Amino acid sequence: MKTSLSLRRFGAALLAAALLSPAWLSVSGLTLPVALVPLLWVSNTYDHSRRAWWGMFGWAALAFVLWNAATVWWIWYATPVGPIAATLASTTLNLTAFMAFHTVSKSVGRTVGYVTLAAAWIATEYAYTVSDFSWPWLVLGNGFSHEVWAVQWYEYTGVFGGSLWVLVCNILFFEALRHRRAVGHWVAAAGAFVLPVTVSLVIWFIGDLHALDSDRPRATVSIIQPNVDCYAKFSDNEEWQEENIHQLLAEVPAEAEFILLPETAVPGYYREPELADLFFPDGGTSDVWLRLTDSLRSAHPDALLVTGANTMRFYGPVKATETARLRAGTYYDHFNTAVGLDTAGRVQLHHKGRLVIGVENTPTWVFDAMRFLVIDLGGTLGQIGKGQHGTAFTHNETAVGPAICYEGLYGDFFGDFVRHGAQFMAIVSNDGWWGDTPGYRHLFTISRLRAIEHRRAIARSANTGRSGFISPRGDIGRTLGWDERGVITVRVPLESRMTFYTRYGDYVARIAVFLWMLCVLYSLAYRIRKKSHLID
Repeated sequence: MKTSLSLRRFGAALLAAALLSPAWLSVSGLTLPVALVPLLWVSNTYDHSRRAWWGMFGWAALAFVLWNAATVWWIWYATPVGPIAATLASTTLNLTAFMAFHTVSKSVGRTVGYVTLAAAWIATEYAYTVSDFSWPWLVLGNGFSHEVWAVQWYEYTGVFGGSLWVLVCNILFFEALRHRRAVGHWVAAAGAFVLPVTVSLVIWFIGDLHALDSDRPRATVSIIQPNVDCYAKFSDNEEWQEENIHQLLAEVPAEAEFILLPETAVPGYYREPELADLFFPDGGTSDVWLRLTDSLRSAHPDALLVTGANTMRFYGPVKATETARLRAGTYYDHFNTAVGLDTAGRVQLHHKGRLVIGVENTPTWVFDAMRFLVIDLGGTLGQIGKGQHGTAFTHNETAVGPAICYEGLYGDFFGDFVRHGAQFMAIVSNDGWWGDTPGYRHLFTISRLRAIEHRRAIARSANTGRSGFISPRGDIGRTLGWDERGVITVRVPLESRMTFYTRYGDYVARIAVFLWMLCVLYSLAYRIRKKSHLID
């Protein structure tokens, strides 16, 4: 009997991992509303003893490790230790939330336990988006990037609203299974799933009508995908890379108003603000930017070029920022930068503000002590300078938000660009680090959720991987796929209004943090009263 139950618990853990994973493997997120039901069943089979707690811990750990391993294995292509470190960190947060639910449900009650599950899970997801060690890949709400027709209400809640939806559905479907013959439980579970989808479809239809508005202002945007090997681009012949860019610029239509190149597309390191070529503090100058300006002036007189580059800001003998490095008695910051360049040679800069964990964002003491745990997702090794917020590049009375790669994972930070006036969004990225795997594909589809949250069209230029256009409704337009080189041009819609989510950001997550604190306090008070025999 005991062996049979253990096998069923083992099967439940495997089933939970299988139901959690498809959304991140370019399949579907529609399994998520029931993905935690098997683990809720396992929890229900245990009592409140310490031995039972560790049993539940083991099965939950198995499920979450398998989920993480199945969906982030592709980091291996950049560094073997990467998926191991990412899985350990993410699984720890998953376990923190689920075991908080298990503990509270056994000691205080099932209702408080369910509230704890929803609040703790979203709170730990939120912690993963705002801490220095940030990796919000597996936020449950991100799982619907393939079913944007079902989550159009993200413009009010953001992806944390999606996480809440998933958790509520799982709780209600499990309760329906516990009370199989109680029709009311099944009606509640079905309603929790169907009602948000119905609301979304209505918004989806209205958005379709809005897209047909011929009077809607638009801008002509060209995307360039150079298709340069992401590893070789930092060591290969820089002259060849520059020539590749100019060959592709020649294919851009003359009427283009915005031209996008990928993250770090322009080879070399450049001193701000004049962008003189610089590798050491006494480095020489470069004509790269002058040549790009001349190209724009002659062939694309109405265009703003938005491109990625490595830039360096020097402070002299004073350490002006926490991230500043010291070389030859001079402090400087190295930034991963988006550069806006117009035909007059005027430059606008945005410094990447959400940095890749372990590669671009590693506090100095951590980097020295734990270099072996670096998660190499591409970029520049070590702590680089950090931008404070999103900004907007303006050109001919139109504003574009120049987000850089990893910034596309952060809904609230992405909203900074819109709050600063962006009428459409550009994402410049370098996705080839992980090979032809689900990694770059899901990074592209997550951008669809950013489009919905802020109702901004997105033009995405990747070095290789997937470049393309996304509508404010999250629809995918023209794209360039893996290992393709080329140019695509589209008239993208411009929008000036701000959504509810843009205005208030991750308020769902902030409420969850507060609610989790209340659950902890209530549970502690309950246990104290119980020990004092004040309650049964």
